[in-house]
Amino acid sequence: MSRKIAVIIGSLRRDSFNSKLANALTKLAPADFTFSTIEIGDLPLYNQDDDANQASQVKRLKSEIAAADGVLFITPEYNRSIPGVLKNAVDHASRPYGKSAWAGKPAGVIGISVGAIGTSLAQQHLRNILAYLDMPTLGQPEAFLQMKDDLFEDGGGVGAGSRAFLQGWMDRYVAWVNKHAS
Repeated sequence: MSRKIAVIIGSLRRDSFNSKLANALTKLAPADFTFSTIEIGDLPLYNQDDDANQASQVKRLKSEIAAADGVLFITPEYNRSIPGVLKNAVDHASRPYGKSAWAGKPAGVIGISVGAIGTSLAQQHLRNILAYLDMPTLGQPEAFLQMKDDLFEDGGGVGAGSRAFLQGWMDRYVAWVNKHAS
């Protein structure tokens, strides 16, 4: 059975390490999994007054999530939490109350940073949010990646030193999606 995965990258930076991680991770997935990065940088700031008349970008976001079998969140850590652009996307797709696009979607959370603790605190904050949104979220293995020169190969794949660990993470995520996707 083929699976469609929505990829939400919490960084807008053109040369984002997290975008590179997203591209490298998808190369470790089986052929029956397809990954589509969802645009979140064009969303207006969330305002509850707009719930009854959501912007076209918000409707697109919710539609893309609804069409996915699972969601992969790849986030940097900003000031010991998730970036505002990611929180904005999460809030938009969860509203109006009772019409969340996230509910029931199996999720994976991973990220990369230059700091020694990687994105551990951002991931924990995001996991708290996803629990409230009723998203079964892969708990183990955790992956707190620190950006190193050899993490990615020239062709964009995962470097030899991290390949086995990240392949194990992807294998667990694939199994998680297959277990929880409807």
